[in-house]
Amino acid sequence: MKRVLFIMPPIGGWATHGVNKAANQFYAQLAAYIREKNVGEPHILDARALDLTYDDVKAKVKELKPDMVVLGDILHSTGGLAVIWHFNKTAALVKEVSPSTLVAVGGLWYSALHKETLEENPAIDFILIGEGELTLEELLKNLDAPSAPQAGQADFSKIPGLASRQKGVPVVGPHRELIKDIDILPLPAYDLFPMDKYVNHTYWTNFCELFTSRGCPGGCSFCYEWSQYDPRYPKDFVSWRSHSAKRIVEELEVLTKKFGVKTIVFQDDAFNVNPEMVKGVCDGILKNNIKINWVILGRADDWAKQEDLIPLMKKAGMFMGLVGIEVGDDAELLKIGKGVTVSQIKKTVDALRRNDIATVGTFMMGFEDDTEETIKRRFAFADEVDPDVFALQFVTPVPGSPLWMKLVKEGILDPKSIELKKWDFQHPVVPTKHLSIEEVGRLGSWCMREFFSRPHRIHRIMGGRYHELAKLCIKDFMANISKFEAAATKGDLYV
Repeated sequence: MKRVLFIMPPIGGWATHGVNKAANQFYAQLAAYIREKNVGEPHILDARALDLTYDDVKAKVKELKPDMVVLGDILHSTGGLAVIWHFNKTAALVKEVSPSTLVAVGGLWYSALHKETLEENPAIDFILIGEGELTLEELLKNLDAPSAPQAGQADFSKIPGLASRQKGVPVVGPHRELIKDIDILPLPAYDLFPMDKYVNHTYWTNFCELFTSRGCPGGCSFCYEWSQYDPRYPKDFVSWRSHSAKRIVEELEVLTKKFGVKTIVFQDDAFNVNPEMVKGVCDGILKNNIKINWVILGRADDWAKQEDLIPLMKKAGMFMGLVGIEVGDDAELLKIGKGVTVSQIKKTVDALRRNDIATVGTFMMGFEDDTEETIKRRFAFADEVDPDVFALQFVTPVPGSPLWMKLVKEGILDPKSIELKKWDFQHPVVPTKHLSIEEVGRLGSWCMREFFSRPHRIHRIMGGRYHELAKLCIKDFMANISKFEAAATKGDLYV
């Protein structure tokens, strides 16, 4: 049986998120699956959580002598796509100290650019395209077969969802069908992680991120999730599948009662698509006396239809909700494929505030047609909607997304010239038709400082009836605005 080591490199996090460390859900799910199927012996090395250096990582690889190292992520909350630079570096270091160790990568970036990744990174042997569980299982079985040849000499091209090399040339297997019922997957292997080390927004200790669904019914043109699906089958991304309420409650029980987790963020792009599932989770939390504080990300069209559920969600522990706003009017929302309306956005923020639930509104700038005037109008809309946190991200084209393909086709984006360390959504990386990268960064910094300089807003938040965790989050966010500005205008790096 192959010894498989999942490595989280010693990376930082988003400038606005303070101290931010969470168990890698991609690793937790893959490790649990190969252990259940008895096809691999999983180990986790979270250098980020344990404050290890790259030299420490090399020493651990030498000590463990893994047959395979797995790298990658499925959530962009760690630091956008800037993490890919660190994964690539880690792959090279693994080969440096243990040339016979095979390296597999997957998730963000890699799935969409599997061919290019193999061409440009000789240290990477395999790419798990799309959902990785079944592909990794089949790969490990092939490698463990008595007559298995060495990677690079073998033909792995028949394994669905796997990209590899054959005689030095990248080859890719057939499309891997999606797992229709994700409840068949085991609970994430949290026992392999240093669960007492995780924190978010500096003050949220005993922290964990959850990923309870796959795909999104929205399919916004800019979404980060495009990059982790097979680009040959774009419908995979919009094929939304969720765990059942029972399965989610089971995971919450394990996290709280076995590992002492107190605060979680459901990192699904649209946790509240199914109101029956949301109600089932809330009822399960209350029935089982689960003590947990939680945050969800949701779409405004779903929030607006579920106003009657919000008091129950509050009672079950939800203290903050995120709504993707991005732009400032219905025409812009339609143009970027958001699928929501201004009235739904306003209704969502108002409903959450009436229930003393803090709101995070995500906004974006740097779209192709943005001018200084349109950006300032967008900011005026944000000021009017008045979420408690103005979470600004710069337009960052993601491989596999409609936005990426458009900009590459038009020659605005050259994939070979990307400076990955800045591809974290907090550095402007592409110009608009009317603004330079530097001008986009300057306007972003202006928006952030303007939003959080309104005394009435700060008084409402800090003097109101929000949960203390929400106030601490907002306090930490505001304390890091100068870091956001340094990234946006000076190029300072934090990931």
